[in-house]
Amino acid sequence: MFDTLSLFHFLRPWWLIAVPLVLLLWYLVRRRLDGPTTDTAGLAPHLAEALSVGAHDHRRLHPIDGFACVGVLLALASAGPTWSKLPNPLIAYTAPLVVALKVTPSMEETDLAPSRLERARFKISDLIASRAGARTALVAYAGSAHRVAPLTEDANILRPLLEGLTPQAMPVDGDTASRALSLAQDVLTDAETEGAILFVLDDMDPAEAKLFETADPNGTQLIFLTALPPGQSLTQLDRIPNATIVQMTPDDSDLAQLDRAIRSAYVAALGQDDRLQWHDRGRLLAIPAALLVLLWFRRGWTMRWAMVLLLLPLMSTPGQARAEGWRDWFLTPDQQGQIAMNRKEYSAAGGLFQDRYLSGYAKYKAGEYADAATIFAALKTPEAAFAEGMARIRNREYRPAIAAFERALELRPDWPEAEHNLALSKEILEYVETTREQSDTGEDSGIGADDVVFDNEAQRGSDTTIEAAKEGAAPQTADQWISSIDTDMTKFLRSRFLIENQEAEQ
Repeated sequence: MFDTLSLFHFLRPWWLIAVPLVLLLWYLVRRRLDGPTTDTAGLAPHLAEALSVGAHDHRRLHPIDGFACVGVLLALASAGPTWSKLPNPLIAYTAPLVVALKVTPSMEETDLAPSRLERARFKISDLIASRAGARTALVAYAGSAHRVAPLTEDANILRPLLEGLTPQAMPVDGDTASRALSLAQDVLTDAETEGAILFVLDDMDPAEAKLFETADPNGTQLIFLTALPPGQSLTQLDRIPNATIVQMTPDDSDLAQLDRAIRSAYVAALGQDDRLQWHDRGRLLAIPAALLVLLWFRRGWTMRWAMVLLLLPLMSTPGQARAEGWRDWFLTPDQQGQIAMNRKEYSAAGGLFQDRYLSGYAKYKAGEYADAATIFAALKTPEAAFAEGMARIRNREYRPAIAAFERALELRPDWPEAEHNLALSKEILEYVETTREQSDTGEDSGIGADDVVFDNEAQRGSDTTIEAAKEGAAPQTADQWISSIDTDMTKFLRSRFLIENQEAEQ
């Protein structure tokens, strides 16, 4: 709530000049209406009362009152009140999150079935799934703190690492939550975006809690998810400033609380991003203004001059589209397109939007990737180049996608999302070309299946037979290949953590 109030301002504050002008007009007219209608100076009081027209007809409300209210509302709407920014629809809608999981023997207690650690894994997995498309990093700590996974949007990378986090994987016993906090802050610093840090724990050393009280989070949202049975709490967390404490529950109510806390961090992140446009909320004031205008249709409330005065700005605005039905009388093409977007009628929205970027995004959502890429290619902004690259990848046009992301980086250097997608596009292209080369049967060179070939021109050495694949056989997918590898993730993590500790001691 306080974050929203701190971001509140007006986009066009010069329109606020109209507010005192409207109030001045209201005061002058109202003063005349409330004054005496007949000059009764020099008359006896009883005669003055008898000769006064409407002396007992003092209405509480006059048409000028409604005009003043409508005028003030329209002036405030024109000033453009705002308290949040419009997120880029092609970038994740949530702030980056770093999850710091405590991995100690106490987390293996079974007072939370099946155990505190298992329940924590389930909650983290559900939270990652609910943040589809958002970046999440993983930190584990006991007597030492380690970065398990960097910020990533791929939940499949985090799940096996979560399963491998057991007390046996940690090289040092203890509780160093402050080191985990420092490591998590380093992760968010690399992200260059405000985010949140979530601690999942069952206890905290009082000495560590003291360090949290004096630590400077630099505006980072701190959230604690306590893996404790109902009725138990960690009182030492209450003294940590600006901390949100959530009790782990059997249902999803704790996840809902976490989502609200992370969203507040997202609001703060948007407010700090100068690349995004502010969301104009002036249209919210149009509804009460329209309801007040309805009063002017009552008998005795008609104010023709007021209607002309209020409609004059609308009459002077040049029309952007020819009216082709009743919708065009009340809604602009972009507003109609937004309504279609809200109804998930993306293809129809793409034809309604006059804003080319929004039209391209609607076609992107509709799966019309070629049309979307064409629209984005005609725009000369880094956001459009980024969106073109996304559409090209979806349409399996990897080389044009690489060119689009490179153009986005030329227009906006050091853009993390564009750099990530550029690297990913190059990896996909390399994989596709390598796969095509490996799938070449050699028919172009005269070598077919079931032919005998020799390892050199002198025909010395052992011969090799290339056999055709059996009917219905298919190569292993990447997931099948990885699952066939006999790897103990716990041993892998312990080896990695030991090496990190040794490097830190040197």
